[in-house]
Parts: sequence; C-alpha cells; structure tokens
Amino acid sequence: MEKGSAFGVGVEYALHCLLYLIDPPAGRHLGVAELAEYQGISPSYLAKIFVRLKKADLVRSAPGVKGGYELAKPAGQITFLEVVEAVEGPVQLFQCRNIIGNCILDAGKPKGPPTTVCAIHAVMMEAEEQVRRHLRAQTLGDIHEGLQTLLPATRRAATRRWFEQALKLNQG
Repeated sequence: MEKGSAFGVGVEYALHCLLYLIDPPAGRHLGVAELAEYQGISPSYLAKIFVRLKKADLVRSAPGVKGGYELAKPAGQITFLEVVEAVEGPVQLFQCRNIIGNCILDAGKPKGPPTTVCAIHAVMMEAEEQVRRHLRAQTLGDIHEGLQTLLPATRRAATRRWFEQALKLNQG
C-alpha cells in the first residue's frame, strides 16, 4: 500500500485491465504482455496481479497461441469491492489498537475486556462499512457503460487499434 493511499496502485491497474477485457478486439484474449505494455508497467508486476484476480475467480486464462485472459463472469457481476479484495486482501481502512485501554486511569489494572466503548472505533467502522457498500454497488459493467459516453470515440477506437496491433505482433 502506498503512503497516503488506502489502496495500492495495483487496484487501479487491475480495474483498468479488467475494463480492457470486457470487449477485446476481434474476440481475442488479451495477455499480460499487451496489457502491461499498454499501461507502461512491468509484465511481471502485472502477472502477479493477474494471479490474484484468477485466484478470486474474476478472470480465467485461455490457453493456446491466442491465449490470454478473459473475464470469468459478466462485467455487471464484478464489483469494485471484489477487485479491491482480490488485489489487496480484505478491506480494512482502520486498525483499532484499543488505545483507550492504555490510558493512565487503567495503568496497573489487570487487562480484561474494555470497560468503555470507543466512540472513535464506532465512527471508523461505520465509515469503513460505507466504503464497502459503495464499492460493492459499483461494477465493471457500470463503469464500462459510462465510459462509452465519457471517453471520446476517437480515444476508444485508438485503444482498440493499439490492442489489435499488439495482438498481431505478439500472437501472430
């Protein structure tokens, strides 16, 4: 995880890659090599992300010369929370250390269950649940649909052409 960021950049790369897998050129499968080159990152780094995505049953590999990856289920069924948890592990934005139990009033007393409820913990857990709820409500399909109007058609076409060329070069 990067300093100052709740989620590492691997989540962002995973989400972008999964979006590219929604509608690959000519029904072909995209490989880690093409996806990594397009995004300017190390193929070995991206391969590690894809191992996690595959383990979470979000992608499956297609064997053979024209192999690569495809979504393991429809884009509308893949939530952002699933992707985050596949790449980062279970979402935990706040780690309560129960420091209230270390206050001077409790010094020297035997440790037992907390005698007071930590209001800070309650607020942070509610915030964390709101984040989970929001990420659970957003799917790759939602974002893909929105990009059809947000991204200029020329940009979408250029991306598609780039992947078509990369596939021809890499897979013959």
